[in-house]
Amino acid sequence: MNNMKRFPYFTPQPCLNGNPIPEPLPFTVERTVRFEEVDLMAVLWHGHYASYFEDARVALGNFYDIGYQVMMQHSILAPVRQMYVDYRAPLVFDERCTITALLHWSEAARLNLSYLIKNQAQEIVATGYSVQMFIDARRKLMLEQPTFLHDFYQRWKSGAVAGVNLA
Repeated sequence: MNNMKRFPYFTPQPCLNGNPIPEPLPFTVERTVRFEEVDLMAVLWHGHYASYFEDARVALGNFYDIGYQVMMQHSILAPVRQMYVDYRAPLVFDERCTITALLHWSEAARLNLSYLIKNQAQEIVATGYSVQMFIDARRKLMLEQPTFLHDFYQRWKSGAVAGVNLA
């Protein structure tokens, strides 16, 4: 994770009300660049990086039980408000890569995630971030964290949730 600290999209705060802020929670998935995803140069088309980020984001949400299925059970949607990609090197057809999503602490009603994509040589090929807001069943912006997320954040803050790195 040291590589990610070189690209801090979310400025870490040392403490909140005198309590330390929990470290970001990582989750890593593996993927192979498919033929349908490359351009004429056999390089992963730039627009597909959002899909790669989504793979890691969905896996992280499912693992911690804060994913899209849970949101739908609570009639909550989480549209992407912002997304940014910093391209560093190409991925090519049939190349294996890892995508790490890191969930960053926030007291707000939002999900802050940063991403790190490495090729099979473990070189950084892309970094980025996304911010998701929450809207309720009436499609109104939620100003407070949904209950399931608030409860998860309380467990995270108490140390009952630990990060994993499965790739």
